[in-house]
Amino acid sequence: MSGHSKWHNIQMKKGINDAKRAKIFTKIGREMTVCIKEGGADPVSNSKLRDLIAKAKANNVPNDNIDRLIKKASGEGNKNNYESMVYEGYGPSGVAVIVECLTDNKNRTAGDIRHYFDKFGGNLGTIGCVSFMFSDKGIVVVENTGIDEDTAMEDCFECGGDDLTVEEDTIIMECAPGDVHSMREALTEKGYHVLSAEAEKIPANYTQLTDEDAIKKMQLLLDHLEENDDVQNVYHNWEMPEE
Repeated sequence: MSGHSKWHNIQMKKGINDAKRAKIFTKIGREMTVCIKEGGADPVSNSKLRDLIAKAKANNVPNDNIDRLIKKASGEGNKNNYESMVYEGYGPSGVAVIVECLTDNKNRTAGDIRHYFDKFGGNLGTIGCVSFMFSDKGIVVVENTGIDEDTAMEDCFECGGDDLTVEEDTIIMECAPGDVHSMREALTEKGYHVLSAEAEKIPANYTQLTDEDAIKKMQLLLDHLEENDDVQNVYHNWEMPEE
């Protein structure tokens, strides 16, 4: 999993300020709204909702806020209808980018995404233009509490995983996308602290940027995409420089 940058991005959000935390909660809130409409408001029977609650807690969202959102999303008066949209394109120097959105206004979202790509040296493409470079994987990240690597590997396989990478503070486990929910719960039962459990898109290879202008524009593109409330996930194959 060398070069896997998604968890690095998540880690950077841990020390975020209140404004950014509120924006993250807005994004999780949209996911919860769609999830509850599809599978109900009971986390016992809705495994996706359980994952989203865990995700909210991992981002320090207060329990009261989570409870209010669930009640609002499940209420008859909730008229929010979000549609899933996916955009694909290229950033500076041909970096492949996939943007997943939940929006209540497709024209607004499409205009925003196209503007970001145009402004920061990229171009928006058609569906399928870069997705073939990525594969879908389940990524479960647990806290590394000093557990023996052989034990972690054994637990990973026993819980449905097929590979892992041990880092200083985290252990990143891979599984089939459809096994994310069951693996998270199995690891939790074994006493692991699960920090993140999501299906993600992992690039087959990564692109390095050496030109300072391209690096700056690529970072600005990612920043603007992440700041947009309609954007849920951004996947790319830029091998980001180490902090």
